[in-house]
Amino acid sequence: MERSFAREVGNLSLGAGQVFHGEGILAVTKALLQSGVSYIGGYQGAPVSHLIDVLGDAQGLLQELGIYFENSASEAGAAAMLGASIHYPVRGAVTWKSTVGTNVASDALSNLASAGVTGGALIILGEDYGDGSSIIQERTHAFAMKSQIWLMDPRPNLTSIVDAVEQAFELSEASQTPVMMQLRIRACHVHGSFVCKDNVAPQVSTRLGLRDGKFDYAKINLPPSTYEHERQKVQVRWPAALEHIRRARLNEHFPGARANLGLVVPGGLYNGVIRALQQLGLADVFGASEVPIYVLNVVYPLVPEELQAFCQGKDAVLVVEEGQPDYIEEALNALLRKAGAATRVHGKDVFPLAGEYTGEVMLRGLADYLRQAGLAREGERLHQAAGALTGYKRAALQALGEPVPNRPPGFCVGCPERPVFSAIKLAQQQLGPLHVSADIGCHTFGTLAPFNIGSTVLGYGLGLASSSGIAPLMQKRVVSVMGDGGFWHNGFTSGVVNAMYNGQDSVLVILKNGYTSATGTQAIPSSPSQPAAKPLTLDIEAALRGVGVKWLRKVPSYQVADMRRTLDEAMSTPEGGLKVIIADGECQLERQRRLKPLTARKLKNGERVVRTRFGIDEDVCTGDHSCIRLSGCPSLSIKPNPSALRTDPVATVNQGCVGCGLCGEVAHAAQLCPSFFKAEVVQNPTAWERRADRWRRRIIGALAGRARGIEGVAP
Repeated sequence: MERSFAREVGNLSLGAGQVFHGEGILAVTKALLQSGVSYIGGYQGAPVSHLIDVLGDAQGLLQELGIYFENSASEAGAAAMLGASIHYPVRGAVTWKSTVGTNVASDALSNLASAGVTGGALIILGEDYGDGSSIIQERTHAFAMKSQIWLMDPRPNLTSIVDAVEQAFELSEASQTPVMMQLRIRACHVHGSFVCKDNVAPQVSTRLGLRDGKFDYAKINLPPSTYEHERQKVQVRWPAALEHIRRARLNEHFPGARANLGLVVPGGLYNGVIRALQQLGLADVFGASEVPIYVLNVVYPLVPEELQAFCQGKDAVLVVEEGQPDYIEEALNALLRKAGAATRVHGKDVFPLAGEYTGEVMLRGLADYLRQAGLAREGERLHQAAGALTGYKRAALQALGEPVPNRPPGFCVGCPERPVFSAIKLAQQQLGPLHVSADIGCHTFGTLAPFNIGSTVLGYGLGLASSSGIAPLMQKRVVSVMGDGGFWHNGFTSGVVNAMYNGQDSVLVILKNGYTSATGTQAIPSSPSQPAAKPLTLDIEAALRGVGVKWLRKVPSYQVADMRRTLDEAMSTPEGGLKVIIADGECQLERQRRLKPLTARKLKNGERVVRTRFGIDEDVCTGDHSCIRLSGCPSLSIKPNPSALRTDPVATVNQGCVGCGLCGEVAHAAQLCPSFFKAEVVQNPTAWERRADRWRRRIIGALAGRARGIEGVAP
């Protein structure tokens, strides 16, 4: 995982009146325990990956309270867990990365929203939108509207987040509708404090289970029930939700001296708006704003009466809404026009149509709004102030003379997936350009330089499935890439089983690194180090052979030459059908995290420790740099040539090297390169090793002295 939360988990036991200090996700976990949940599930994905990690570290506390926790096989599996709340008065929560995770879970969510719930059902979403995102740029709002699932977006402070979790369950139960709560990246990682309540053991739990099952045909999603479900959504659940939002005052109104103006702000963007107002001199350090603010902690459904009351008597209001479509701005415009209100609505006319609203964007947008709202003189002053505050970019550009180059993500030092792409790149030198169906995961970095391998990316575990359309149309076999996390998530059924059923003749490379590494190295069914509670691991090879895969090879990831030969064989064999290559190599980050404590313990006990490192003989290096071009390892760099007669810089290995040996492997696979050498660093050596080292030093010193003497003899 990204890091262990075992130390912080103790704070989850704090009782009423005690103060919790910590991170946003930890606060969410504490809020769930205070809400009396019976079950929790989810699938890891940034920025909520560590919610799964925290729950895993808190297993003892969960078992004590009788709460069932499951690290689900996929988002669809997690969403289906919420079916427990359809018939029974039990509260449940699940979590995953939005919006891609929501897409995976959409079938279960649509059925859940149709049937409705009895117990509170909460979906905690990592709203991964904006400059720091790792996925396609979409928002959850559209899905909430489509399926009539209420959407909360709390202000990014711990008290508001904790309150929102508890309020979400109440809203869900009051309206018999599941509720989504989106947490942006900053909300997940914000630090702060809040006053705790006691944890609540659920009335229905693993300790006090339900006695009898329940059946109600009206809850089954078949006609004619589905027609009644739709009527209930519109005529019963929606009005009930609006009434609860009003009564519980889930949305907030902060008054201000400039009563003719107003800001309509989703809760998740509140901190950015207040910070911009502070910089413009329109809010103090405590957040008191001169401009009235209506905070939408529930962004769907909107409460018409509250919005009308806020806009009444105002000349112009500004809707701060990231991304497209501008659902809130359009809804507010329609609402005010129907009511005959003359209040002007600003939004995308002063803010960008799409993209994250960073600090700079907030400053400029608010200043432009004030200017367009009729405060020409003051608005111009604020616009100039915003320009001065954001002028550092222009100053930096002038100082540098050119823009700073983009720095895309890349593989970690020693990553076992990098050599596989090196082998594919080398294989293409003989086979020509190949169509490679890429996949979601760390291995997606293979699409970037220096490899640039991967023609399409269609979804997690869908690398092989996405090759179905192009493979029959290509004269050469198509190569598909899939991680072991993607294999168990979706790839086995959607990819492998589909390929076997349809007799596809293509090549699949499964990168078996042991974890869902891109999300923090959480365990998967085939992880080499399962949690103590789950010692059984599933076998990828057995699963493949179980569905009829006959051409199957397993190659250690770091053996580039062997991997290249295996790829050549897979591409050229006359044998038809699916050919699978398993690239076996444990995630280097997880390996280092596992080995470093063991090494430190051995050194402390005076035990012998050997570390492997690689280096480059700068006198031998030709400056060819094939090692860099074919591996892209961050520990490989260049430095000036030590020879005055050569101008090409030589390659060098820095201290980040973990001794995986890939640099030398690809150099030898590409062309013979004698400049690489392998060194073993011995700590706490034996007496014999110390004695041998002294003799080596003496012999080398004597030979070096003799060589210097020969060089000094005149011809």
